[in-house]
Amino acid sequence: MEEPGFWDSAEKSQNDVRELKRLKDIIAEYNGLKQQYEDIQTLIEMGYEENDASLIPEISQELDAFVENFEQLRLNTLLSGEYDGENAILTLHAGAGGTESCDWAGMLCRMYQRWADKKGFSVETLDFLEGDEAGIKSVTLQINGTNAYGYLKSERGVHRLVRISPFNAAGKRQTSFVSCDVMPDIEEDLEVDIADEDIRIDVFRSSGAGGQKVNKTSSAIRITHLPTGIVVQCQNERSQYQNKDKAMQMLKAKLYLLKQQENQEKESGIRGEVRDINFGNQIRSYVLQPYTMVKDHRTGCEVGNAQSVLDGNLDPFINAYLKWLSVGGKPVQEE
Repeated sequence: MEEPGFWDSAEKSQNDVRELKRLKDIIAEYNGLKQQYEDIQTLIEMGYEENDASLIPEISQELDAFVENFEQLRLNTLLSGEYDGENAILTLHAGAGGTESCDWAGMLCRMYQRWADKKGFSVETLDFLEGDEAGIKSVTLQINGTNAYGYLKSERGVHRLVRISPFNAAGKRQTSFVSCDVMPDIEEDLEVDIADEDIRIDVFRSSGAGGQKVNKTSSAIRITHLPTGIVVQCQNERSQYQNKDKAMQMLKAKLYLLKQQENQEKESGIRGEVRDINFGNQIRSYVLQPYTMVKDHRTGCEVGNAQSVLDGNLDPFINAYLKWLSVGGKPVQEE
């Protein structure tokens, strides 16, 4: 009778430790920002007192660093969602277009891994299906780090690529689409009722790109929720049971978020236009020819250096999205 209480207390203690660390990090960031501000003031005063113009480049450099850190701290205050602080589970699916779309999915997978590396986050591959000739048909990544979901929720939707395809012998421009789904890695046991008759569980052989350490036995799990059509897969864990537990956790999280969204729409009384995540409803376009530009169609944010974005420079889009959400997510007026 005492064991459940013990585990509940242990879990609560772990949550308290994580929350304490998060609050300490915020205080440390604030104190660091305050110290930067005071240092800049001191440099300015020294420059005036000594009439020393050589301090101007140093002051300018310190001010740029201060503004960048201030902006980051301000954006963190926008991460107020219930699960914004959790790890993220990101899934990519190549659209119609064969090898070209699979290659685009591979490029996006690399982009998110690069972004995570720059943030100091770790990445685990939960599921992987490589393309027939190149690239990736589908991949599920778990990205572990503070506020990973809060940042990456901006990526949910369809991503469009325009380029001269290396797989097209005629050298023509080609458009490819990949859908991206993002959900929080909710570790707690969510109160989501799933009837046995509402799900179909398929067991299949794990697979991966050359060199990946994945189990070659039939331990991978695919769960289909029949009423909603939601499909989740996991093949990274060591056993079929662990893969099933992880897949069920992912399914519960998806159903929980879906229910939350439906409740919010019901409370507001505004459903709006129901649009499937299909290929044509892109949230962002990546144009590599005849010019280079990456544009987010929700916020209007643009970056001319497309290669830097594909190398993981996603922060301008993430920051613009969080600001956009903070003002109600209103459509951006095109100039």
